[in-house]
Amino acid sequence: MSKTLSSVAVTEFDALVKQAYQGMGKLKPAVTQRNNVVGDTYKFRRMGKGLANQKSTSDLVTPMDVAHEFKTATLTNWNAPEYTDIFDQQDVNFDEKNELAYTIAGALGRRSDQLVIDAMDASTPLTSTVGTAVGGAGTNLNMAKIIKAQVELRNQGVPNSELFACIEALGLGGLLNDNTATSIDYQAAKALVSGEINTYVGFEFVILESRTEGGLTEAANVVDSWFFQRPAVGLAIGIDMRTDVDWVAERTSWLCNGMLKAGSVVRDEGGLVKVQYTKTA
Repeated sequence: MSKTLSSVAVTEFDALVKQAYQGMGKLKPAVTQRNNVVGDTYKFRRMGKGLANQKSTSDLVTPMDVAHEFKTATLTNWNAPEYTDIFDQQDVNFDEKNELAYTIAGALGRRSDQLVIDAMDASTPLTSTVGTAVGGAGTNLNMAKIIKAQVELRNQGVPNSELFACIEALGLGGLLNDNTATSIDYQAAKALVSGEINTYVGFEFVILESRTEGGLTEAANVVDSWFFQRPAVGLAIGIDMRTDVDWVAERTSWLCNGMLKAGSVVRDEGGLVKVQYTKTA
């Protein structure tokens, strides 16, 4: 026997998932977004640097002929389906529906982060990698690494604005154990760790928990974190979280499916730098 769910119920659940999804994709606000993309690819335009030229009186102006470069993001489809009977239970409370909404939104939010991280991992930065030996052999995240990242970006002509640092929570703890950081501004470092602020020494920090999806690449306890400027990375979105609820007779359950279609690419290889640190508990 087939069943149907009222459009009101579907709309309400979709709204729950969308609300939960807003805080899930942690890297979305840190990159350049293009929404409502039609098709499977999107070309991000990047303008090169212009060269000013001298103009004499009555001379015609000479165009700079700035080069335009295109970087293509390939969009892929992602689903977060889950079977449930909560729509059959008259006495189900709001928390149970909310929990399911957060589960679906969380899966797609982590996937959105993973798309961005994969794009950065696949890039060939013009900057030099800040290795684990900076600030001491095999060290956790420290001020020396952050300053080196700043220098690498400045050397590429990256403006000191819209700068982000994507790290793991255990890397953040390394800052408090760095005497340089704590002696410069212990209160600011402490506030960053406690979550009271999210900006420190010019970078807005995006802090990820340790996770298998939507997490930073790690090998032998060495984490590849990324420090970058927002325009350097693009995220093209075709479907930005949509939910369908259908009755599946074979399972005698409702199938709730969250959908995402998106792709990411690095637009400017000079606008990001890999910072490696040794993760310690």
